[in-house]
Order: sequence, then C-alpha cells, then structure tokens
Amino acid sequence: MGRFVVVVLDSFGVGAMDDVQAVRPADIGSNTCKHILERCPKERLPHLERLGLINALGEEVGAMGFAHHATYGTSDLLHEGADSFLGHQEIMGSRPMKPLIEPFAAVIEQVEAHLRLNGYEVQRIGDPVSVLLVNQCAVIGDNLETDSGQVYNVTGLLDSMTFAEIEALGRCVREVVFVSRVIALGGERVSVDELLAARRIKSQIYTGIDTPLSGVYREGYRVTHLGYGINKETQVPTILGNAGIPVSLIGKVENIVANERGSNHPGVDTKELMACALQEIGRLAHGFICVNVQETDLAGHAQDVRRYMDRLQLSDYYIGLMLEQLDEADILIVTADHGNDPTIGHSQHTREKVPILVYAPMARPGHIGHYPTLACIGATASDYFQVSLPEHGTSFLPRISGA
Repeated sequence: MGRFVVVVLDSFGVGAMDDVQAVRPADIGSNTCKHILERCPKERLPHLERLGLINALGEEVGAMGFAHHATYGTSDLLHEGADSFLGHQEIMGSRPMKPLIEPFAAVIEQVEAHLRLNGYEVQRIGDPVSVLLVNQCAVIGDNLETDSGQVYNVTGLLDSMTFAEIEALGRCVREVVFVSRVIALGGERVSVDELLAARRIKSQIYTGIDTPLSGVYREGYRVTHLGYGINKETQVPTILGNAGIPVSLIGKVENIVANERGSNHPGVDTKELMACALQEIGRLAHGFICVNVQETDLAGHAQDVRRYMDRLQLSDYYIGLMLEQLDEADILIVTADHGNDPTIGHSQHTREKVPILVYAPMARPGHIGHYPTLACIGATASDYFQVSLPEHGTSFLPRISGA
C-alpha cells in the first residue's frame, strides 16, 4: 500500500443521466465535458486524455481522442438532484438519505419556536416571506445559490459572535429541518444592516441572504456544511483516521466532509490547491489525499466556457505533475461530483454521470464498469488500505488489479 489520491474536478460530468427527463427536465441534453470540448475544438487536456477521459465520454471531440491503454469507468449519482455536498458524501462511501425539498417559509415557525426554546432572541424580517434575525447578529433563510428548497443558510457576523457560536446555531436549526444541508457561515467586517440589505426574494417563495452581495466572503470567511442523514463514522476519512492512516482533504471537500483525525487545507484557487496536493503527495509515503477543484464549478455557474476550459487546463497540468510523483503502489483517481454544463441554458448544476479515470502502475487497461453510485470510490479506497468498508459502494479494486 502507498498513496490513494482522488482529484474531484467539481461539476465535470460526461452526459445527462437516464432519469433526467423524469426528474430534471431542464438538464435534458446536458454534457459538460462534450460541450466544453466542442466549443474549444483546438484545445487539449493531454493528461486527462491519457487517463481515458474521452473513453469515459464515449466519443472523440475536437482535438481529443481515445486512449488505448487507459483504465476508466463511469458512475451515476445516487443522491437526489446534483449536489456538491451530497456528491462528496457519496464519494466518501455514504448512501445519502432522501431529504425534503421545501422553502424555508414552510419551516420558519418550527425553527423559530425551537430557537426560542433554546434561548435565542428571534425576529422575523421581511414580507410576504421572511428570514429570521437571531440575536441581532445572524440571519437564517433560504440558500439562493443552489437548487431551490434544498439548503438553508445560517449567516453570522464574526465581529459579533464566534464561529463556534454560528456552528451551534446551525446545529440547532439542523435538529428540526430535513432538507439536504444547513450551511453555517460567517465573515468579518460586515454589519447587520449590510447583511439584511443583501436579502433577496426568489420566485416569491424563497428568501435569504445573497451571500456574495452581503460581503461575508471579503474577510475572515468561515463555513461548515451540516448534512442530513450523514454518518461520518461510516465514511472513508473517519475509518482511515481511526486506523491511524493519514488523511488529507484539500479545497472545498475539507469543509463538507468530516476529517477530525486528518489534515485539512481550505481554499478555492486551483493553482494553490493543486500545489498543496502535490506537496501532500511528497509529504506522505502512505495515506489518502482528496483535492476538490472548485473553480470549474464556479465557471459553470457563470456559464463561462472559456474560464471552465482554462481551469481544466491548469488542473490537467498539475495532474501530469502528480503522475510523475506516484510510485508502483499508488493509485490516482480523477472524477467529478455532478455536472454543470455552461451551455445548457441555465446556471444550476446538471444531473450527469461522471468519469472515473484511474492511474496505477499495476492497473489493467480497459473499462472497469459503470456504477450506480460514487460510493464505489470510497469502497475502493477502503479496500486498498485493507480497512472496514464504508456503509455503501462496491470496490472496483479487483477490476483494476485483475484479481
């Protein structure tokens, strides 16, 4: 055993799942990878090409061709919708429970009563749909950036409360709501007036704080994601940490996956995160490393094909450097957590299957299968380290090694 490295190219899907016509008709025809390559026909991603990206896509596009010695597969998403948080829980071996989808307005009375019961001062702000102002320094409402009704935000002012207090408030909300996520976040040098001035209403049903507009990202930004039905004890980082195996989570994954015994490296900038991953590969002779490249997803939300390709090319360059550092016993997997097709006509995530590109010196080339859940990656990591398997997923380690 050596190092097991997972690179998550956030939102880099390879084609709409079969169920989109029934569950997400706006995603019909989406294919993030194909459409970006079609619009950048002279550009290449040589290392991803070598690892079998086009094989996973299933057709040659632009300057990119099939790889004859790649080890590759694909996976559907088991979780509802197309969500980064749930996608990463899946990757780590969870079987996400089906959450409710409902606006904050549907639960505001329960949340308000529960907060008052726990000693918080609560005030409703806004009409006809309201947010909750708590202790004059935090606002609770809908998340306006992700799919509507799936996430509530608890946005706090770090000049007036500690991040631990924001987390505690978020956990109090989490106790009585059943949506996919409660995000507890905060920033410094933001006033309550600025926070409330950033309140927006969406579709006359959803209301919350427009996070970029509020200014909480400017200085001292902190965040944690509180998921529904997620048991960290059955996930790869906790299982490995309990077994004394080093775990390093880099980028967005570090604030949405529990890793209490490992090392965590926050950030967004692709160059910095991939350089950090290279450093961790050099530091650890043995261990699990996962890095999330978030800027691809941000480019998808911005519907910016050129920016998306630029971030892919930068990632591809660093993946090449990673390949040079890997030893005979190591495994590298490049995957995604959903799609975010910048050409489909909307700025939300798209429900797409994702590639599983495998590099291992001992790997057998060829197709390793199509899997019903991203948990196959977590199961493979646990199998590799010979520890107990996570709660879900089938290991494809035997298909890599030919055993």
